[in-house]
Amino acid sequence: MDNNEGFCGVSSPQGRVLPAVCLAGKNDRYILSNGVEIPCLGYGTYMVPNNKVGEDALRGAIEMGFRHIDTATSYHNEDMVGRVMAESGLPRSDFFITSKLNNPDQGYESTLEAFERSLAWLGTDYLDLYLIHWPRVAGTEEVWEERVAETWRAFEELYRAGRIRAIGVSNFLVHHLEGLARHASIAPMVNQIEHNPTYQQRETVSYCEEHGIQLEAWAPLGRGHLFDNPDVVALAERKGKDVGQICVRYALQKGFVTMPKSNRPERIRSNSEVFDFALDKDDMALLDSLNTDDCYTFHPDRLDEWAERVSRAHAESGVA
Repeated sequence: MDNNEGFCGVSSPQGRVLPAVCLAGKNDRYILSNGVEIPCLGYGTYMVPNNKVGEDALRGAIEMGFRHIDTATSYHNEDMVGRVMAESGLPRSDFFITSKLNNPDQGYESTLEAFERSLAWLGTDYLDLYLIHWPRVAGTEEVWEERVAETWRAFEELYRAGRIRAIGVSNFLVHHLEGLARHASIAPMVNQIEHNPTYQQRETVSYCEEHGIQLEAWAPLGRGHLFDNPDVVALAERKGKDVGQICVRYALQKGFVTMPKSNRPERIRSNSEVFDFALDKDDMALLDSLNTDDCYTFHPDRLDEWAERVSRAHAESGVA
């Protein structure tokens, strides 16, 4: 636990099925539906390079006290995460490690094989959280539910065997979650979705809150565009904080786990310094009012857009 003295705690919102918590530091924890505890702030590694720059960034995050590390096979840096964790000298049990199944590996047998590869790259014999990265895969869109069902069967098997402490999904909308529910024996414990003031996905959020699925927010800073939003900039100035801190605090007060990312030590640190202030109801209402339906990076059902959007995301990088 962090030193919480003098900090302004974050109480989880009412109306959630999951247990209420009060968070006062980056390693304070939400409680998942199976009782596993997950640190409220993570270090995200999307587009964190698998080289010395990335190693130094992750090493710095660990030295700053981050213990929740979020990676994925498609990020091509699981082996880097494993190396830096091993070099830290900290016991494996100190870390909460999330990885995600690569889209082409969906399916029962291929999921089991992909899981073993991830463990080898990460240098561990278990994962704290494993997610299906996306519900639909290009070329198999018409049978997405069947593929997800077979993938989830492998997830459940690994979970029952104690190889994964918690299982979940990523980027699942309500109809994807309902499709999974038709086949699952174990409900997902987490859904990691894109979420920030300008893209709130309220229908999916409500469904997850009502069904005891912990939400995680990726791109909590809106891939950088919120730094140019005059309403958010003005709010940050009034609070004496930066835009990134406002957005991270917003995610936490909404009840999300979140994992802002950066390669820069000063940004990594500032993104975690969000427990000495609070957003009041008027601040939250202002940020809520910025919601749109189209300010997204990737949409899980609009695969025809992905090539252009991936290219744009890589050009913008967002790792600043």
